[in-house]
Amino acid sequence: MPIESQPILSENYRFLQEHVYAGSGIVLEEGKQYLFECRLAPIVTRLGLGSINDLCTALRAGGTQELGQQVVEAMTTNETYFFRDPSHFEAIRTHFLPQLRNERAASRTMRFWSAASSTGQEAYSLAMTLLEAGFGGWNIEILGTDIASRVVERARTARYQQIEVNRGLPAALLVKYFTRTGVEWQLNEGPRRLARFEERDLRSSVRLPGIFDLIFCRNVMIYFDSATRIKLIEQFRESLVPGGWLFVGGAETALDIDKWFERRTVGDAIVYVAR
Repeated sequence: MPIESQPILSENYRFLQEHVYAGSGIVLEEGKQYLFECRLAPIVTRLGLGSINDLCTALRAGGTQELGQQVVEAMTTNETYFFRDPSHFEAIRTHFLPQLRNERAASRTMRFWSAASSTGQEAYSLAMTLLEAGFGGWNIEILGTDIASRVVERARTARYQQIEVNRGLPAALLVKYFTRTGVEWQLNEGPRRLARFEERDLRSSVRLPGIFDLIFCRNVMIYFDSATRIKLIEQFRESLVPGGWLFVGGAETALDIDKWFERRTVGDAIVYVAR
């Protein structure tokens, strides 16, 4: 029978909830059957199975680690686009970078972290912002991390489809920093050299070598339970210099982080400044 004609059995729904939580920390509540059906259907089809219930049977029977990871990655949300939340980049351009230009005139170094970087648009948007602001000669590192290996690899290639460059990317920057390659657009070496990408699970490896001046972790923590969110916020503070900036998503601004950060309004953006 087609996948849509076989509802996910209740015990399999609970199994998938637990599997995804164990692998990613993402909490999927009741009533998300449509999400499982939509995102797991390609795996079911590729394996020649009849339903998501059959997929659960394969996982329970000791399916490969790779299969288990594919299921987890399929359930992660990788929605992203260039210059998402423009007010954040405007605040960086008009307030944060001028401040760092003065404070780091001697060392000319800056470090940034794009947590849950997906296919790289966030990190590369920051790279283009820095180049446009005249920081091309500085020692800059932008680290992008994500739990899903497939999106990390895509970020490293820095090749984007037409629909992806149409979302949020100003035409002038497309012309300046991208080269048309067949049906895709290849980001040029200038922005690419500023960013590197790694596969990391925020829950277990948030502590990274050194500290950062700014961290993006937007539209991620809403999928975690409260204990995981508190742990992440505390460790983000440990990974930032005093006065460093943290950006979260619009739906995450109600998080209780006053112990570690001061909430400020910079233009139209909400910024959390490390105490």
